[in-house]
Amino acid sequence: MKVYIIRHGQVPHNEKGIYDTIDEDLTELGIKQAEELKNKIKDIHFDIVIASPLLRTTHTARIITSSDVLITDDRLRERSCGTLSGQPLEATNREEYWNYYSTVSYGINENMDDFFKRVFHFLDELKTKKYQNVLIVAHSGVSKAFSAYFDGIQDGKFLNRGLKNCEMKIYDL
Repeated sequence: MKVYIIRHGQVPHNEKGIYDTIDEDLTELGIKQAEELKNKIKDIHFDIVIASPLLRTTHTARIITSSDVLITDDRLRERSCGTLSGQPLEATNREEYWNYYSTVSYGINENMDDFFKRVFHFLDELKTKKYQNVLIVAHSGVSKAFSAYFDGIQDGKFLNRGLKNCEMKIYDL
């Protein structure tokens, strides 16, 4: 099975460089990014499209694919930033925030082990399905968890292992 993971298009909090838990829609640039990606993947038939339930991912999914089969899965939500919502990204040491082995806690947020377990559970379940091509539309953090699942935890540093807006990576599951 080929699993194509795509990060949603740009949203206002990406543009502002802040943590946010608000369910935001795409910016004009985010819509343009998704439309450009649609042209790149137009010849791929996806058996199923699975997205995080947030507006930015479902909107991106509807732009980039004409698939009739779009389902959402809560396990594909972004890592919760908790009380960091609305704070600039500089409010944390980003390397530390995305370090699997870090013991630093920034307010009430989802620790990486729990977050990765949530995404790994989704992937373990997906393995039991008989799809050929699966499109996943999710978030940067989820793409980091995919990297951990397929490439291993390694040194535990995940800051630069996530996808950019409307970037895609393909894995064999």
